[in-house]
Amino acid sequence: MSLNAAAPALAQLAEGNGNHNSLNPVITGGGALLILLILLFLTTRFNKDR
Repeated sequence: MSLNAAAPALAQLAEGNGNHNSLNPVITGGGALLILLILLFLTTRFNKDR
């Protein structure tokens, strides 16, 4: 597929149709923060260099 053939399809995909539900940024950020805090806890809990 050439770039000339793919460009209209990609432009239509980028525009979207507005019928999808977006992710809630508070839940997404809170989930990422929670995962990072768990990873920090595990990293510090099992650190054997002390």
